[in-house]
Amino acid sequence: MKFSIKRSAFINELANVLRAISSKTTIQILTGLKLVATDNELILTGSNSDITIQSTLSTSDGALELIIEEPGAIVLPARFFNEIIKKLPDSKVTLEVKTGFQANIISGSAEFTVNGQDANNYPHLPEMESNENVQIAPDLLREVIDQTRIAVSKQESRPILTGIHVLLTSNQLTAIATDSHRLAQRKVTLPETVEVPADVVVPGTSMTELARMIVDQNEAIELQIAENMVLFKFGHTLFYSRLLEGNYPETSRLIPDTSTTDLEIDATTLLNAISRASLLSHEGRNNVIKLTLNPEQKLVKISGDSADVGNVEEELTFESLDGDELAISFNPDYMGDALKSFGGIKVKLAFNSPLRPFTLVPADDEVNFVQLITPVRTF
Repeated sequence: MKFSIKRSAFINELANVLRAISSKTTIQILTGLKLVATDNELILTGSNSDITIQSTLSTSDGALELIIEEPGAIVLPARFFNEIIKKLPDSKVTLEVKTGFQANIISGSAEFTVNGQDANNYPHLPEMESNENVQIAPDLLREVIDQTRIAVSKQESRPILTGIHVLLTSNQLTAIATDSHRLAQRKVTLPETVEVPADVVVPGTSMTELARMIVDQNEAIELQIAENMVLFKFGHTLFYSRLLEGNYPETSRLIPDTSTTDLEIDATTLLNAISRASLLSHEGRNNVIKLTLNPEQKLVKISGDSADVGNVEEELTFESLDGDELAISFNPDYMGDALKSFGGIKVKLAFNSPLRPFTLVPADDEVNFVQLITPVRTF
């Protein structure tokens, strides 16, 4: 095996594949990076059993300056190999495996010899037995992930809640996440009709890594779902993730369709006030702040009271306020995450009582995106 490649381009590709490689895996070979050279392609693979990322580099891509002199395969210690490549002195790097599983890495006057492993012992990529391909714009997919992953549970006691519930029906994709204290749901219209409906749960950690990888993507992401695996294709990269087993709880009934008090307010205005109030709540024993709504007095107030630290109170400007008088307490971190997901737009908050979950939706689209938060009992 022997190839040479532009070092800066190689570093970028390694960074993507290394996202899937963990030093904590119990399968020792998965701490390594698999490199396979064919006559005209260099294939990089990294995996941690949950996520597998494969990047295929072609000799026809002039930006890579990839020259393959001899096909072959090897698995090299991923983190160590990556550090070597980043610190090499020249703009090009050559890798050669002569005998056994020792790789010579040459760049300028520097030469490393690194012990590798037999690529035949590396787990095979999962086979996708699905003909259903769904196209989605990268910026839209990233937005869907960012708006829902905030509600993914971090508690392993209910593993199914550590994922994002993805539903494909007709020409719509719905993503839902909840940790029992809050819920996020986003719906998007797909450019083509889905022939085979899908109902799967993708680990939140997988979706977070995917969102980071597609930041600079311009072409549509291709989504393919199989029985226990999901595949995202973009550029020359394949991103596989296992699916979580089990049935996701029915969440549609949790979202109320009526309300007794409604507030429309600029998301940034409310977020900033909550951020200020949380300076106090974070110092106290109970991380709780209160929102007081009085339509008759046209009053919207954020307040907090901590015996340990002090108190805070702030009146807010708003667009509209209708319905019954209400005082409701909540976790400011949950509310802050929800408001950040909307960006700098106007949002509508709908309440029913101090102890029932309330919703936040964009003022100009009350159907396709909703955040739900469970209040905190303070008495």
